Amino acid sequence: MKKILVIQTAFIGDAILTLPLIQFLKNNFKDSEITVLAIPSTSSIFENSKFVTNVITYDKKGKDKSLISFIKLIKKIRKQNFEEVYSPHRSTRSTLISFFSKAKLTVGFNIADLSFLYKKKIKYEKNFHEVKRNLALAEFNFEKNDWRILPSISFDKINKDEIHKILNVSDKKIIAIAPGSVWQTKIYPKNYFIEIAKFLISKNYFIILIGSNDDVSLCQEIQDEIKENIISLAGKLNIIESIYMLTNCKALICNDSSPTHMAMIADIPVLTIYCSTIPDFGFYPYNQKGKYISFDDLNCKPCGIHGHKICPIKSFDCGVKLTPQKVIAKLSEIISV
Repeated sequence: MKKILVIQTAFIGDAILTLPLIQFLKNNFKDSEITVLAIPSTSSIFENSKFVTNVITYDKKGKDKSLISFIKLIKKIRKQNFEEVYSPHRSTRSTLISFFSKAKLTVGFNIADLSFLYKKKIKYEKNFHEVKRNLALAEFNFEKNDWRILPSISFDKINKDEIHKILNVSDKKIIAIAPGSVWQTKIYPKNYFIEIAKFLISKNYFIILIGSNDDVSLCQEIQDEIKENIISLAGKLNIIESIYMLTNCKALICNDSSPTHMAMIADIPVLTIYCSTIPDFGFYPYNQKGKYISFDDLNCKPCGIHGHKICPIKSFDCGVKLTPQKVIAKLSEIISV
């Protein structure tokens, strides 16, 4: 049995976009055992994948951030006797874990920190989608196969009845909106989201707002403004429950953030709104039902790969000039409005 380690200690979206690599590895090596090294906030994603055998949770910014904990982790990994290690994550820490793993084959990107320590380096193609970049680590044959492998998880461990109780609040068609993001310049204006939600409600849709604990206030403000035919579930569902809820929605509208990738698991129509970032970074919706919209006629865009806490030039034209009317017009390409 081939023992494989996949290292992905980045955020939710990155974790989801690592699943196609794992699925490809498992399908390519049927008799393999795949272990994933992940952080606490993403471990459930891998624990609910039928392609993953084990998950090692590494709280690198919490209880495991000390050097002693890092050494203990290395020892734990070495005892596993992995034959191959794949690291989509490009940090110094991930490279060192790969290097000290004792694996016969370690694979990482050529732009990773300390990349010379990898036994095999793969060119990081900036113009590729992240899924395609990750698949390149495993020598995926792009000429013969479609790289658009959708991420997959199981919903067997969640209480579906409780979610259906929430969904049954209305007999209307449901659209989810995820208005938040860690980065402020990725967040489409709140009043624009409100205008779009009101329009959809007028077209007989029911709106469900989703997000993390950090998005509770924003979602509540939107709900309070609209009042009827809308509910906020921000902070009330975990990642797996949120994705299952999305499978019951007609579509999702969101910023350039992790809900885009959650919609890839749910395989529903999604409209991703790009403010300060751009689709060319490789994190756009890639299923056949996804669309994105971006106001690109700006010299200042993109202003960074992640975004900023505030607009560097104080205008936020990338969001302001992307009017609700433009978003609704784009939305009409994926749902009936």
